[in-house]
Amino acid sequence: MRLEVVDRIKGVIQDLWPSAEVQVFGSFSTGLYLPTSDIDLVVFGKWETLPLWTLEEALRKRNVADENSIKVLDKATVPIIKLTDSFTEVKVDISFNVNGGVKAAQLIKDFKEKYPVLPYLVLVLKQFLLQRDLNEVFTGGIGSYSLFLMAVSFLQLHNRDVSSPNINIGVLLIEFFELYGRNFNYLKTGIRITDGGCYVAKDEVQKNMMDGYRPSMLYIEDPLQPDNDVGRSSYGAMQVKQAFDYAYVVLGHAVSNIAKEYPNNENESILGRIIRVTQEVDEYREWIQKNWDSPSQNDRSLNRNDVKLLDSKQLDQCNNNVPDDEDVLVLPSAPHSKSSSNTSSPLPSLGSSPSSPQSPSSTSSSDA
Repeated sequence: MRLEVVDRIKGVIQDLWPSAEVQVFGSFSTGLYLPTSDIDLVVFGKWETLPLWTLEEALRKRNVADENSIKVLDKATVPIIKLTDSFTEVKVDISFNVNGGVKAAQLIKDFKEKYPVLPYLVLVLKQFLLQRDLNEVFTGGIGSYSLFLMAVSFLQLHNRDVSSPNINIGVLLIEFFELYGRNFNYLKTGIRITDGGCYVAKDEVQKNMMDGYRPSMLYIEDPLQPDNDVGRSSYGAMQVKQAFDYAYVVLGHAVSNIAKEYPNNENESILGRIIRVTQEVDEYREWIQKNWDSPSQNDRSLNRNDVKLLDSKQLDQCNNNVPDDEDVLVLPSAPHSKSSSNTSSPLPSLGSSPSSPQSPSSTSSSDA
């Protein structure tokens, strides 16, 4: 489905500029995307001034983008066009002649190959932050690239054999939360992943910075550009730390010996205490499967990030969402009407329900 979105936009670009090259980067390129993640595209070509408005007009005329969704951010540090695909409602960001994202995508792929547990760890952490509105830099949270580098550093400096195929990923998740929620010294320490990874003293980093500049609270050295502090815009890093600490407490309690004595313990998901896959996301997956899944695929339960998808019943069981038969509540659906030559099925509304990092009970409020 996402490849079709890319092809539609590529078609418009290459009709305008036949020699232009379009590349995908970001989470869709690396496979580390959530159902709500956008697609990042970069266009390489030769222009005296970036043709942002020319492409915006062409996308409107071809009805590729929702009329009200397309925006040109020409004053941003990296000028981009933002749009929402009119059929799938997948969000897309288009930039011009920017190499950094493509290089970062390759770096991520290399580390995924080195550490097979990375996709599982990063996807769960991304969903965890998304539900708490801590996943966007412009709201002070941690961006995907920062989170990835934190996860890589954690695995590099971990005292377990993290390359083992039998590694307990649940234990790794709890230890990640323990490190960045409890033990990591944000005031004095920075993160570096080059040359096998190490921690760096912020005092030493500051000596090499220009006068008046100092390392941010969440200092992460960019492996592709060492003078770039990847975490500099994450002004809410301490809120993220608190959320990680909360998750460490909840998961630590869930796997403790005392928790084994709780009634219905066998029927409860440990991960479901901090993560919710909402009904909207589940419906969205079903809509995608119905319209794009082909019987000829070898393994229909795998998506492009190589992580197995569960069917609806399994998903509900894993998220503690299975009601008693006599207490079933049917919710009214409010799908967005879509017209397409491929299908008459409407696209379900896709949203996420944020959960508070303070209260365990709030993680289930969206499913009440």
